[in-house]
Amino acid sequence: MLSVTEHTDVAPAAPAELDTVLRGGPFHVALRAAIAARGLPLQRVQHHLSRHGVKVGVTSLSYWQQGARRPQRPESLRAVRALEEILQLPDESLIRLLAASGERSAARRPAARSYRSLVAASDVLGRLKSELGWALDGGLHTLGHHERVRIGARRELAGRESHHIVRAHRDGIDRFVAVYHGDPGCSPQHLRLHAVENCRTGRVRWDQDTGVLVAELLFGTRLRSGDTFLFRYGVEDGTAGVCREYLHGFGFPGGQYALQVRFDAGALPSRCHRFTQHSPAAPRGGRQELSVTGPDHSVHVVEPRVRPGLVGIAWDWE
Repeated sequence: MLSVTEHTDVAPAAPAELDTVLRGGPFHVALRAAIAARGLPLQRVQHHLSRHGVKVGVTSLSYWQQGARRPQRPESLRAVRALEEILQLPDESLIRLLAASGERSAARRPAARSYRSLVAASDVLGRLKSELGWALDGGLHTLGHHERVRIGARRELAGRESHHIVRAHRDGIDRFVAVYHGDPGCSPQHLRLHAVENCRTGRVRWDQDTGVLVAELLFGTRLRSGDTFLFRYGVEDGTAGVCREYLHGFGFPGGQYALQVRFDAGALPSRCHRFTQHSPAAPRGGRQELSVTGPDHSVHVVEPRVRPGLVGIAWDWE
């Protein structure tokens, strides 16, 4: 058990000392020094955060500045950005340190997407969805989702096809917003998204820096609450370098999820395994070795009922 004490008698950090820790970190030391430099007790920091529309408990703030926990959830990351303003720090100074510490953790997990890239993609995704007027879940519950991923002869992410089974939980739903997050170095402007079944493509938005693409899929009919609907679409990629994993994030609990990764016969991996993560910054667990089988040289995982978090397959090349 970790006891939490708010230190109100910490000597203020000198400007030079604060500048040093903001450059080199780690995150919790920089946060503690910044709070001390402003002479603010944690209750006042919490009050300022609430005025920014962000709710964070004093206990969480204390954990963060002790290094006992790291901000991970979207609300916590918004709090970190607000803290930069409240504590009169340079923009991105704390977020950068938080991302850097996530990358050091990720370095111990071969082939993992960095925490920084996932945080950046999450921010971009929220903005792009907002541009399309998309709500949190879009009025749809996922009953089933099957993804087929193709890895090409150059070991690249060649493409993905998604088959969705959804149920509307309010009237008037007539579209879905598809999300694709390419590998580092991909060219989202050159991706080709095509509607395959029971939908057509609407507006498309993308971000070059993160490789995120979002696109409307229009149903051509308005669902009533309780109606089910099936649709299928694909994305042709092949614009990035060597691919070493594929993962899918879930913000809500849902139905069955199946992920199948198919490898080109001339580029087979030496090892494959499934994994899960509770959040982008959490350690990976649920590891299970997978064998490439069948004439299509594929591996797969099936989650009977998904929970918020990430599920993926990673592999090693010789």
